Amino acid sequence: MDALLEVSELAVGYGPLTVAHDLNFEIFPGQVSLLMGPNGAGKTTTLLTIGGALPAKHGTVRWKGDPLVGPMHRRVDKGLAYLSDERGTISRLTAAENLRLAKGSVSHALALFPELSSHLHRRAGLLSGGQQKMLSLALALSRGPALLLADELSLGLAPQIVERLLLAVRQAADDGTAVLLVEQHARRALDIADTVSVLVNGRQLVSGPTREVRPEVERVLTGGYLAAAAAEARTGSVTGGGPAGPRTD
Repeated sequence: MDALLEVSELAVGYGPLTVAHDLNFEIFPGQVSLLMGPNGAGKTTTLLTIGGALPAKHGTVRWKGDPLVGPMHRRVDKGLAYLSDERGTISRLTAAENLRLAKGSVSHALALFPELSSHLHRRAGLLSGGQQKMLSLALALSRGPALLLADELSLGLAPQIVERLLLAVRQAADDGTAVLLVEQHARRALDIADTVSVLVNGRQLVSGPTREVRPEVERVLTGGYLAAAAAEARTGSVTGGGPAGPRTD
């Protein structure tokens, strides 16, 4: 099977600042690829670059063997879906209206999240945080994308909601969608991932099939988070209760 997405020698950043470089990985249909690392490692910037919201500073991104270029809406037309760490719905519209506006399949959305069926006629802004995130993921997947880029699905949500979201991601992959997932719930995300790459200090330290590299990933993640926390503490950038480590629940 040929790769759907190929990332080669990719460098990403903002303006003159490069936040991650020398990124190399492939994503295949039906595969969940996990991108992990401490805050500031370049994970979200990588997703935004692949999605077309930011220009690549160096390297190439290929889609079905051809260079992937153009703004995000052009890449969406090719079959890419991007889900940010925000809710991703129009709050004044009902859940059903959000689905219709996105031209997604309501039946597909409800197959993924049956618990939304009794909330279709409620305004999205009145849904709970977990319900809004379910709706956002349903919106992205109901159009049947070839590739889903998902950034921090679990942010601020209860563990049982996180479990539902990650199971839906795994189900989408089992149905043929390729997924590139940025996620801080390390242990549970590793359970559903086929491959994993870890970024620390802007470099890809570990990459490979999850079943083969998981012990090394967990070791690098722990060290990377602790190193990032220590660096922030030395520069005085940490306030309040200190930096959060990797979630492992």
